Amino acid sequence: MTALTGGPSGPGTASSPSAAGPAIAPARAAGVELLGQHRGSGYRNPPALVRRRDGQVVQLTPLLYAVLDAIDGTRSEAAIADVVTDSVGRTVMADDVELLIREKLWPLGLLKLADGSEPPIRKVNPLLALRFRYVVADPARTRRITAPFAALFSPIVITLVTLAFAIVCYWVLFRKGLASAAHEAFTDPGMLLAVFAITVVSAGFHEFGHAAALRRGGGTPGAMGAGLYLVWPAFYTDVTDAYRLDRRARLRTDLGGLYFNAIAALVVFGAWALVRWDGLLLVVATQILQMIRQLPPLLRFDGYHILADVTGVPDLFHRIKPTLTRLWPSRRHSDDKFALKPWAQAVITVWVLLVVPLMLLTVLVTVLTLPRILASEAHSISTQWRLLGDQFHRGDWLAAAAKVLALVAVVLPAFGVVYLVYRSGRQLAARVLRLTAGRPIRRCAAAIVAAAVLGALLLAWWPRGNYRPINGTERGVLTQAFAPAALSGHPASAPIVTEGARRDVRTVWPANAPRPTAQHPQVAMVLTPRDPSQPTWVFPFNRPAPPGLGDNQALAVADKNGSAAYAVAFALVTATSDTVLNKNEAYAFASCTDCSAVAISFQVILIVGDAHVDAPQNISAAVSYNCIRCMTAALAIQLDVSIPTQPDAATMAKLLQLWSQIQTFGTQLAGLTLDQIRAQLVTYEQQILTIVKPYAQASATATSSPSPSAPTSTATGPSGTPTGTAPATPSGSGTAAPTTSATATSSGSSTPSETATTSAAATSTAATP
Repeated sequence: MTALTGGPSGPGTASSPSAAGPAIAPARAAGVELLGQHRGSGYRNPPALVRRRDGQVVQLTPLLYAVLDAIDGTRSEAAIADVVTDSVGRTVMADDVELLIREKLWPLGLLKLADGSEPPIRKVNPLLALRFRYVVADPARTRRITAPFAALFSPIVITLVTLAFAIVCYWVLFRKGLASAAHEAFTDPGMLLAVFAITVVSAGFHEFGHAAALRRGGGTPGAMGAGLYLVWPAFYTDVTDAYRLDRRARLRTDLGGLYFNAIAALVVFGAWALVRWDGLLLVVATQILQMIRQLPPLLRFDGYHILADVTGVPDLFHRIKPTLTRLWPSRRHSDDKFALKPWAQAVITVWVLLVVPLMLLTVLVTVLTLPRILASEAHSISTQWRLLGDQFHRGDWLAAAAKVLALVAVVLPAFGVVYLVYRSGRQLAARVLRLTAGRPIRRCAAAIVAAAVLGALLLAWWPRGNYRPINGTERGVLTQAFAPAALSGHPASAPIVTEGARRDVRTVWPANAPRPTAQHPQVAMVLTPRDPSQPTWVFPFNRPAPPGLGDNQALAVADKNGSAAYAVAFALVTATSDTVLNKNEAYAFASCTDCSAVAISFQVILIVGDAHVDAPQNISAAVSYNCIRCMTAALAIQLDVSIPTQPDAATMAKLLQLWSQIQTFGTQLAGLTLDQIRAQLVTYEQQILTIVKPYAQASATATSSPSPSAPTSTATGPSGTPTGTAPATPSGSGTAAPTTSATATSSGSSTPSETATTSAAATSTAATP
């Protein structure tokens, strides 16, 4: 279908005449056709419509239309004024007519120039216009071809076709399915080419529907042909004459193409019923998809024209600026000679508020994802070109033709995106230059904004790993286009597979091994992180196992440049059984630049009664791996106290009071050196032994085993304080696996690189009766 592309009054669509005044007998330009008042208009004062020789429709006020109607090439301005006065019911003078002709009708290209020549018309060039039109059938031939199809718009036929189409769609989509159709089409190149050819023919048949519907309503269809919509081939039919008709007839014209898509689907379904080639059912699916694509009123497709005729507003895009202007409080009640009726204004406002953000979002997403799109297109073109060469070498010409179509389908979207960005930028630049001409301050501000936009485009398109094909396992949600990973060029993390969940992942299979299916699944190894909340593990050893019941662990991992990771864990454990295997662990790991990791763990085990197995473990490890100017320190202190009986309430109250002080100390480690922290914890050990001494069977003995592989005090930054705030993660007292004696083991390991400092120390103290 063609659209009304002239503005409400159309100024600026033609060059101004060179003569100083009108001819003695003004005459209409060749091809100008008066269409009359717009019936069913959404304007408060319905405009009159005039079609120029280039096919564009112009809206005129009743006064301008009356003047144009009175011009017949023989009347003078005075005679025209008399005719107009009688027509509009108010006095119009010859000077008024001369002014309207010079200032309004001439610039619109509706009148001949003073010398009798045709006016030069400067056509509008909207971004989404159909270009490079090629006429296949002139108006006379179009009328002859489409006349027999007008009978299909009988109410009875429409009802039967609609019902049959609904039944076929339900059966194909929900009962039969399209799996066998897709398999047959994509395994047989001839069938795929046939589906493509039928789909193209049905697109032309869609235009027959518009023309036939116009004939049914009493209108006269114009030429039919083909052109390019941006870069995509498209058919068109000139149905401008529909503006003569009422709203019902115009809506029939708008829906005629979709109605003929339904008829094409029924014809193809009938062919399938005869030959049982499932590939033909794909044509039914393509008709449904084509109808769905036509319905949204965002671009100049059928849905756009349906909304325009429902509201009675011929050109919706020309209402965007007035609608946005009306939203501004100071302009809300501005005078508008083409003001809309309240209900029409409400509908158009909702449409504008939906379309404008969607268009801006589309442009923004296109700009941000252009590197990924181009990389994917290049990869697909390379793949299709290689397959095309293989088909040529095999002499399979049908398969080769299918690959040529696949190449075209791959190239056109990329070219269309690039062309859309280019045309949008060019039109915006031209408009800004026109609006800022002769205004240096505005021109300077526009230059600054343009420089910022160009800088943003350079940042978005600069190669930094972002030109990579889209992966089949990526989610591709809208928010990923704005994610830091997408903007920086770094791929997002792989999807996590959990037990019982279904996700798309990639696996590697031997070249000749059969692929798994739903009926015959196979076991595959998929390497994914076990816990997405944990940082990526980069160290050449396994992550320490999480602490078990009765164990205590402080794990600090620094894997980001400039970061500081702290972990503090304090635990008071009471053991009553005959086996003590509790662990106290402090791990500080770093793999980064200018970073630090500090881990401190302190565990007190009260062993009540006799224990046959007493083997607690006290472990500390500080590791710097691939580090530059980093520091790691780990301190593990474990006190193992054996007492014959459970302490009484008074003793436990003293222990808990002291433990509360220890926990408070764990929250105040910032500013202390590792030596100071260890000295204070050793002091707490002595206080604990003093409290439980009445129950001791012998004097307490203490042993200390610092890590031999590291110094004992390097957990300070340049100023002698920890390089970050040490958060406390103390664990309270509780009952754990029983222990009976204290054993201390310590380990420290480091793989330092440039100026990496590591320190690990483990101290165990045992007290027995």
